[in-house]
Amino acid sequence: MSFSSMNRLSIFVDGNNMFYAQQKNGWFFDPRRVLEHFVSDPEVTLINAFWYTGLKDPQDQRGFRDALISLGYTVRTKILKEYYDDHSGRISQKANLDIEIVVDMFNTVDQYNRVILFSGDGDFERAIELLRSKNTHITVVLQKE
Repeated sequence: MSFSSMNRLSIFVDGNNMFYAQQKNGWFFDPRRVLEHFVSDPEVTLINAFWYTGLKDPQDQRGFRDALISLGYTVRTKILKEYYDDHSGRISQKANLDIEIVVDMFNTVDQYNRVILFSGDGDFERAIELLRSKNTHITVVLQKE
């Protein structure tokens, strides 16, 4: 088995999570540079790159989503839901795409042996455990909430 076939990589990006993390920390998450970094490595074969994001309405972020698709990302979306916080009296919007991320991870598990998950969400622990039991190398790039 050649070494390059051992590095079949899939990338999963929790887009909303990365957006809030960069706002909070003043850094910029560049989707193009993320892909370029891995594609430029001759020992890595990029199998998939998924991007997950919540939308205010079906037209929301249209230009950005088109740009992601042209870069090579598979974009998964969900309409944001409004939640009323009794404690603060504020309405917040949230689209939880954890299930979609996990479904895609397991639906494509035979295609890769290395995963990079960009998310600050702790809900992926069990999924990560299961993937590791299948000898998948997982790197989680996270921002603690």
